[in-house]
Amino acid sequence: MTTPASGLPVLVVGAGPAGLTAATELVRRGVPVRCVDRADGPSTLSKALGLWPRTVELIHRVGGHELLATRALPQSQMRYYSDGKVIADLRYKQATRPLICPQPDIEEVLRDNLASVGGAVRWGTELLGFEQLGDRVRARSRHEDGTEHEEEFAYVIGADGASSTVRGHLGVGFQGSTYELRFVVADVMVDTRFDHRMTHYFCSPRGILVACGLPDGRWRVFTSAPPGATQEDVDLAMVQNLVDERGPGGIRLRDPDWISVFNVHARHAETTRAGRVFLIGDAAHIHSPAGGQGLNTGVNDAHNLAWKLALVWHGHSAERLLDSYESERGDVARTVVRQADVQTRLWLLRKTHQVLLRDNLLRVASGLRLFDLAYLPWLAGLRTKYRAEPAAGRKTAGFVPGALVPLPLREELDDLCHTLILTGPPDASTQELTRWCEERLGAVVAVRTEAHRGRTALVLARPDGHVDWVAKNAPAMRARLTDLFRPMLDARKGEQRKVKEHTV
Repeated sequence: MTTPASGLPVLVVGAGPAGLTAATELVRRGVPVRCVDRADGPSTLSKALGLWPRTVELIHRVGGHELLATRALPQSQMRYYSDGKVIADLRYKQATRPLICPQPDIEEVLRDNLASVGGAVRWGTELLGFEQLGDRVRARSRHEDGTEHEEEFAYVIGADGASSTVRGHLGVGFQGSTYELRFVVADVMVDTRFDHRMTHYFCSPRGILVACGLPDGRWRVFTSAPPGATQEDVDLAMVQNLVDERGPGGIRLRDPDWISVFNVHARHAETTRAGRVFLIGDAAHIHSPAGGQGLNTGVNDAHNLAWKLALVWHGHSAERLLDSYESERGDVARTVVRQADVQTRLWLLRKTHQVLLRDNLLRVASGLRLFDLAYLPWLAGLRTKYRAEPAAGRKTAGFVPGALVPLPLREELDDLCHTLILTGPPDASTQELTRWCEERLGAVVAVRTEAHRGRTALVLARPDGHVDWVAKNAPAMRARLTDLFRPMLDARKGEQRKVKEHTV
């Protein structure tokens, strides 16, 4: 006897930041999960570093406050130099300040969060292949002891990195390009006068040099590699020569913890959904480290998909809700890839007139604090706005369809359900809508009254804190809720009909 698809677990392939987030958010929403990784254990390579405020907000929803606080270094600003001279300071406000935290520590926080909700990672488990069977996916895996097993899952999430086995098995293309230049990265101790809490960008015709302080007192040094450089060519002496050539002087490197050479790509998957299989994080898109968006984009991919998948898995919403994952996060990924590409090309300008134009534009923008208005909030993840249907309404009482619910209200919302926010004085129609929600949708919709916000509005907030709908009146909001949760409402009607028939 086969198990109904609704009772099957979800397979998450990959236990990096995106996979751990997806597994955690599904488990805490009552969905059984199998999270596997072919590695023998967690990676010790620092790789990604930055956690922007929106990502920190999502992590803190589950836990990890104390552990993250002890391992992260808050940043104060970014500083740009051209030929050793300061041309721009991008100072963070409290709302936009990122944390510097090496990826192994971030992953430890995320594994701790997963364990806190009852989940775990199965290391040494490699996905060999899968086939989609209508309402389920049959996957074949090789386990740590060398044995192979087949198992059925409701859905599969590929969070297995840039060389994704899941993406390859789907035959999904990975469009884009690879930069001609290679780059060198090193985590080292540095003797320098430069502020440890800043990220320093040294631009010069000889190449880009980025230096960022790490929580343990070391620095991350990132620079373009000499033509033809390979991993075997790179050592501390070479990195020191590059720093001397491109930096302002007075930076002495010692005691390296990690030195590597790598290519930078700008690519995204042709599609991030094929039936019951999804791609998130680096399996879906990779780009330059400029802006520090990679890990953050993956975590937000995972969160966006997980709450939607949970609603569908439980039978509360229809499958078409999952279509919005690809459209919403696809828009974000394309923007991130494009922005990182532009910034990387600005770093690498060599022609005198181009350098002068870049430097002058940065000086003006820095002097007028223009970065505070758009760029830094965007980097922080606070300006993400998903495309909303025309019927989703207009900006009302500070709520914008597709955008995040403003703080501090967003922090007070339950992220395990939708929230119906009622502003202004209540009337008979909103009171009736509240009763209907409590009776029919109490498991998936919370109701919150914000009378003090002034203008009357009916706002539906999603579990991820984005505004789903702004309605003009109670009937319009009820119609939206009915459409969103029709499977749940229909199931309830069916149960009531059976009870009535049994009683008769």
